[in-house]
Amino acid sequence: MSTSKRKRECCHEKDFDSLSNKSKQICISIEQEAYNHILFEPQAFRDYLDAMIGQHPELFPADIEQGYRLHDILPESKKMPGIRLRRIQIVTSTGEQTYTVRPCFVLPYMTGYTQAVEKALFLRRWAVPHWALAYVFGRDEQYWYRLENRLGRNSLVGTTVKNPAALPENLLADEKHARFNGQKVYIATTVANDCVLGVSVSLSADAEGLTEAYGHFKAEAQDLSPDYVPKTVNTDGWTATQLAWQALFPLVTLILCFLHAFIKIRNRCKRMSDYAEIKRRVWEAYHAADPDTFKQKVAQLKTWAQRNLPQGSGLESILKLCRQASTLVQAYVYPDAYRTSNMLDRHMQPLTRYLNSWRAFHGHLLSAEYGSRAWALLHNFQPYCPRARAAQRYQSPAHKLNGFVYHDNWLHNLLISASLGGYRQ
Repeated sequence: MSTSKRKRECCHEKDFDSLSNKSKQICISIEQEAYNHILFEPQAFRDYLDAMIGQHPELFPADIEQGYRLHDILPESKKMPGIRLRRIQIVTSTGEQTYTVRPCFVLPYMTGYTQAVEKALFLRRWAVPHWALAYVFGRDEQYWYRLENRLGRNSLVGTTVKNPAALPENLLADEKHARFNGQKVYIATTVANDCVLGVSVSLSADAEGLTEAYGHFKAEAQDLSPDYVPKTVNTDGWTATQLAWQALFPLVTLILCFLHAFIKIRNRCKRMSDYAEIKRRVWEAYHAADPDTFKQKVAQLKTWAQRNLPQGSGLESILKLCRQASTLVQAYVYPDAYRTSNMLDRHMQPLTRYLNSWRAFHGHLLSAEYGSRAWALLHNFQPYCPRARAAQRYQSPAHKLNGFVYHDNWLHNLLISASLGGYRQ
């Protein structure tokens, strides 16, 4: 028997056409009893659908405004006995298109009932592994893995943001370091308004790789609003990240993260006897009320540091911040822009737990991509802790962003929001 190790064959390529699954399933909010009552009643079904189209047109193809007709009723599902779905037909500029109308209490691909899996998927918030879900809730490990992974085929932006007017003007972007088949990779993450709106695995940290990774956010955002261009994006100063965003949105203003500049100072100066004074002066500059005061405080910090601190990495880190003053002052031009990456870091922490539960990514690159995107959607739609202040008004970050929910249950709300894969064709 050969003792040589067999190499794992895996794909290192991903296709954006496969990544963005423009589904032909329309998901509607309806309870099972009501659905069974109208399924075989054409006029009742049409009346309910008309009411949904009038109330939530974003869940339907744009061409449905020109009218539609009831097409047929599909045979009973072999996976879920007793469940049948209706199809409708819409006349578009490219011909007739047929769409399946699925109630929210049924999972895509007829893999089960939403209520039966909701609590198990809720536990993924704390990175409970799939084998543990199988032990507690039944089925097998692959069932739960596939159930979660398929969520990543939906558009992150289109599923999370239901109104084009709610697309954020100010963004935060950074890369999370991870492992894929033993290779270092970078998860390009875009955050705004307490929601993760973009995650994509890049095999390299250069401008080309990050442009492709962050480009998925651009494509999904411009599918929702073709003219969308953010005003600002906050980055940590990594040159490739900045070049990527400038390539995607030439008019965007880059805001340098002040927190990262301070962290470098802290790491090099925390053992100095003057560290308390350094910290006070740095944050005094940050809290300056206007650009002129900011520049003045930075100039005073530079003069003080050169007079009182010894030569070395500590002094150099302070002088580097002072040299970046012309970039940091851009934040005053856009008072609503993010000056630090705190909001993004808050989302990076649960992403770290998620990656640890996987023990890094293995296999096909698209699986890693879908897994990351599925985490982002679950993160956006899973409910806040009841003790959180936001929970007093909102169900989840997606609710806070949109101002409404389609259903009181978070997973029902996610599935309805993912109608048509998050796209409006």
